Order: sequence, then C-alpha cells, then structure tokens
Amino acid sequence: MIVSDHTFCDDAENTRAVVSPTVSQWVGNTPLLDLSGLIAGRKQVKLLAKAEWNNPGGSVKDRAALRIIQEAESAGHLTRDKILIDASSGNTGVAYAMFGAVLGYKVRIVVPENVNPRIKQVLQIYGAELLYSDPLLGSDGAIIEVRRRVAQTPEAYFYADQYSNDANWMAHYHGTGKEIIRQTKGAVTHFVAGLGTGGTFTGTGRRLKKFNPDTKLTSIQPDSPFHGLEGLKHMKSDIVPAIYDPGLADENLPVATEDAQQMVKKLARRYGLLVGLSSGAALVGALEVCRSIDSGCIVTILPDSANRYFNQEFWNEN
Repeated sequence: MIVSDHTFCDDAENTRAVVSPTVSQWVGNTPLLDLSGLIAGRKQVKLLAKAEWNNPGGSVKDRAALRIIQEAESAGHLTRDKILIDASSGNTGVAYAMFGAVLGYKVRIVVPENVNPRIKQVLQIYGAELLYSDPLLGSDGAIIEVRRRVAQTPEAYFYADQYSNDANWMAHYHGTGKEIIRQTKGAVTHFVAGLGTGGTFTGTGRRLKKFNPDTKLTSIQPDSPFHGLEGLKHMKSDIVPAIYDPGLADENLPVATEDAQQMVKKLARRYGLLVGLSSGAALVGALEVCRSIDSGCIVTILPDSANRYFNQEFWNEN
C-alpha cells in the first residue's frame, strides 16, 4: 500500500535553483509505503517507509547533493572553473554526477577501488571522472585521498565534503522531515534510519524532534567494522562525520549484514520490492523497534533500490 504518491515538490527551500526543473523538481516528496504487513497482528503499530529510489538519481543522496550544490552556487564557492570533488561509496557520487551533467560542471569522485561495478558504470555514463582509493580502507580511504588532492591544489576544486557539509543534514531538515510529518498527518512517533554521513538521520531527526519532542529516534549501523552494508558506517572504527550528532539518537541499534540480506530477500519475495542492503538494515532495526512498543507509527528510510547490487552473491543463497 502506498500512503502518499509522488507529487511535484512545492517546497521553495528544496526547489530554489538553477538546476534544470526536469531533474530538481523530482527530488524529494517520495512515496511513503505501508509495510505494516511485516508485523501482522500488531494492529496498534504502523510501519511506514520512504521509498527514496524514486528520486531521479535513484537514492536518498539526491537530496543532500542538490542542496550542497545550490548553497555552494549561492555562496560563489562552485563556479564553472572549479571541479566538484568529493569522496563517496556510491550514491552521493552518482547524484553529483547527475547534477553536474545537467549544469555543466566537471565532477571528480574518489571511490574505493572495490566499489560496486554498477556504481562505476553509472558515474561514467554521467561523465564523471573516477579516482580510486585503497579498497581496504573503505570510504575512509576515499576521504583521505580527496583531502590529499584538495590540499595539493585547493584553487582547482570545490570540495563538497558531504561528511562535514551542513547542507547535507539541512536537506533532510527542510525536506525529508517535513514530508514525513505531512504524509503521516503528524502521527509519526518513531523514526529509524541508518548512519552513513549521518545527514539523513540528523536532519530528519532534528525536524521530527522540533515537531514533537517525544518522537523517539533510533539510529542503525553495522554491527562490526567488517561488514557488507554499503553506504553505512561503523562509527566506532571509521572516521566520524563532522555532521553526525552522537547525542541525537534515543537508541542505537547494530545490525548484522546477514540479517539485512535476509530482509532484502524477504521484501522481494513478499512485497515485490527490490531494495538495497542499507534499506534491509533499516527495516531490521525498525522491526526491532516495533517489537518493543505496544502502539505507535514508525517511519524508516529505504535509501535505494537493489538495482546497483544484483551482482552480490547473497542473492543466490537460500
């Protein structure tokens, strides 16, 4: 069941822009899906999920990338003679590349050398230049490599720095959080989201807390440093993003890669929904929250679809 259909974005804070309306007007206002069937028999508990693959670049990261570019243009930091550069594990890089193609900016993305081949392909299709970092260092290695290059020739770049740029979380404060309040008619009581840059959780969580201080916020992250949940960070062992607010969450839940994989396959076979592993991890955490309450409305974020992850072996496992 779809609680809210996609509509044109009418929030001036999200659509003020120089970006072609054929792309920017479809960022945000993603559908809210009713997945309460996963908790059958719990009539007083509702489980809803934002289908973020409906953004034009295919992920929740379109929101942050768009606002980062808009604010950089407004401040004069991003101009035609600059190269937009950033580290990415995938989806934010794709969003930069998409908007760069529309606006005519050169985009240079540093990704771990073992990044998903589908991500590499999409980045190249959009015309972005790819640079590779040590695969053993994950997204942290990409951050280190970007910082090294920017330090060498700072005048050549606009360093978008999604991990430290407040425009990241503000995109969700002014967008995702407001949408959830509107789509649930203010009934949301719990919010669950994964931690990557921390932007989605921080911005949405702050907006929901402002609307209702009693809203419970649960963050999701991998249960170990060595995991397969692309886009998520194990905060105890990784470089902690500057925009991450460790005091915001009411609860922090670790999720195993294997549990997220099983959830992804369950969604495909029960609901016909093909989602990525970070979406599976968010739903594993959301279901744990469901089991801990007697009533309420839980909203979680499904960051992207499974389209970029079909090459992973877990699909062939029982």
